[in-house]
Formats: sequence, structure tokens, C-alpha cells
Amino acid sequence: MDLAHRKVKKGLRFTDAQGQALKNREIRICQTKHEFLFGCGGFDFVPHIMRGDENTKQITDAWLEIFNYATLPFYWGMYEREEGKPGKEFSMKVAKYLQDKGVKVKGHPLCWHTVCADWLMKYDNATILKKQLERIDREVTDFKGVIDMWDVINEVVIMPIFDKYDNAITRICKEKGRVGLIREVFEQAKESNPDAVLLLNDFNTSIDYEILIDGCLNAGVPISAIGIQSHQHQGYWGKEKLEEVLERFAHFGLPIHFTENTLISGDLMPAYIEDLNDWQVESWPSTPEGEERQEKEIAEMYGILFAHPLVQGITTWDFKDGAWLKAPSGLVRLDGSRKPSFDRLKQLVKQEWWTDTTVKTDENGYAEVDAFKGDYSISSDALKADVTLKADTETVTLA
Repeated sequence: MDLAHRKVKKGLRFTDAQGQALKNREIRICQTKHEFLFGCGGFDFVPHIMRGDENTKQITDAWLEIFNYATLPFYWGMYEREEGKPGKEFSMKVAKYLQDKGVKVKGHPLCWHTVCADWLMKYDNATILKKQLERIDREVTDFKGVIDMWDVINEVVIMPIFDKYDNAITRICKEKGRVGLIREVFEQAKESNPDAVLLLNDFNTSIDYEILIDGCLNAGVPISAIGIQSHQHQGYWGKEKLEEVLERFAHFGLPIHFTENTLISGDLMPAYIEDLNDWQVESWPSTPEGEERQEKEIAEMYGILFAHPLVQGITTWDFKDGAWLKAPSGLVRLDGSRKPSFDRLKQLVKQEWWTDTTVKTDENGYAEVDAFKGDYSISSDALKADVTLKADTETVTLA
């Protein structure tokens, strides 16, 4: 596996605060955080932070052992159940807690036809669009500096033909068209925070999504990254499909995020189910055989994605079993105990793809460094610095 693109591999010069070379010195290089976004749904932090639920502390502490990137819910129908009363205080508290832990936070989503605000239905289409854009401006502005990454709009391929129930967003998507609506919401998000990372996100990995992305780019939509959902309740995609999907979406040249990844550690959902939400069961247990399978699949999938130069992040959707659809989709079981997949992923992220080493400088203060890109604590004797090592790093100053 070629991981050169994930590393700083070059001669770096180490100096003290006065600019003097640190000659013939042992330099300790200890990684503290990855540049790559190893993510997971941050939903388990909500009861822990908002209610002080100590039963969840074991879960959130375990979460922080692996991940540096969290997705928090901003579903409009839940965030603003009553018009004019958004849940800013609630969400801000959780987001700031994660930020203080060194975790990058993404909001999900700003526009979606599902879990939409029911109170929008009393308005005409022009007013619905106006309120949608105001909603985007409010959230992106309110959370600037705490959340600077957003799934701007979700699952647009199906949006205008979604017919399970009437909703305000499908109405305006039918009127504006897919690209027209995407352009409106992205331009508003970009205006509200010009530095934000803005994702288009979808579960549809067919040519329909490629055509949609192409249309958006031709229309000048400021897409920062392509979001690909990979809920694999009906079975692992496998190496061949993963590589095929990567090849097709890589031709746009944009960063790729696997935004919602699910691998099951129990019996698989039947293949005849078309909408995963239609699979409603009383219980869905994890099994020893399924856990062994899940561990192998996670290791292979993460390896393939981490090796691809355009992939910037992978988000495991459920940290704990029993979340969406009651599926055994987590890295920990219902009782909080850790599955083999937890240990394997932690081994990859914090050992195989992690740098903790010592180098020795020459007469000019240079040393060859081979380190994964990210944040580091670097020290020599009484001197120390917290720095970010990336491709353009040339000099590290210790004080």
C-alpha cells in the first residue's frame, strides 16, 4: 500500500527560538492528531453533554480513543420543531465540547427532504425557499468557527421524485430542479461562511449522481467535496466495487468523503429490500461470526480508502449498536463492550498509521523525517513545540 501522499517525508531543520540550529540533537516526534479525518457519528455525545448521563461516558471516552472528526445532527424537523425556536444552545454546547477535545465537527444536513420541518408546509414554494436560505444563513453564521464543515444538501438524486410523503423540500426541488436548488443552497452557505468546507452528499453512487455533480460544476456551484454514503446493511461492497466507485468519482478532481459508512456484525438485511428504512425489526443481534466478518471488512475498506489520494475522510455512522434500524452496526455492542472491529480500527489509526519516533539532527540541525501528516508534540531536552507537519513544512522551532 502506497501511503506516500499521507506523509511528510523530507529533511526538516530544527532550531531554537533564536533561530540557532539544534545540532546533533535527539528530537522526539510524537503524533497527537491525524490530518486525515477519521470520523464517526457524534450522536452519543448528545445525552452525555446535555444530560450529564454517566452511562454514556464509557461510550464517549471510547469514541475519543479513535476518532478526530464528528458528524452532529442538524435535521431541520428536530433542530427547529417550532418555527422560530431553533436548538442553537443545545447543539452549540455539544459542538464546543467536541471542539475542545480537538475534534473537527461537521453539521448534517442543512437541506434535506427527510426529517424536514412540518411547519414549512403551510407556506407557498417561494416562501419555503426563502426560509430554507434563511435557515442556512442562520446556522452557518451562528456556528462559524465551531462548525466550518457542512453537508449542505442531502440525497438530491432522489429528492424531486421522492413520493413516500409530501414535504416542503421536494416541492421546491421539483420547481427549481436539482441543480437549481443545489446552486441556491450552496451559494447561501458560501456567502455565510466563505471559508467553510461544503459537501454535496448522496447514497446514490450510480451515473445519475455523476451527471448531477457534472451539472453542478458546470453551473459554478462551489462544491468543496463529494460526499458518498456507504450504508452496507445488505453486505460489504467489496474491493472491486470500492475501487470502481473511487475511479468514477475521482475524475472530478474534488476531495472525496465517505460520509456515512455502515458495516454489519450480524445477519445481513435481505437483498430484496429497496429502501433500507423499510426493514423494521424488533431486534437485530450482533453475532460472533458477524463480528469477525465486520473486523475484516473494516480493515480492508479503510485500507483502500486511506490509500486513495483524493479521499480526505471516512465517517463510521454508528459507534454503538442499535442506533439506526436497530442494526448491529457499531464498533461497540449494546452493553458498551468493544467488538474486534474497534480494536482493529484503533490499531490502524493509532499504530500502523501513526508516528511516534526519534530522529537525530546533523551539524546543520537537519534530520530526515518520515511522519504521517498531522499535529505533533516535538521535543528535545527542555525545548518543546506543538506543530503541524504537512507537505510544505521546512523548519520546526522549539522553545
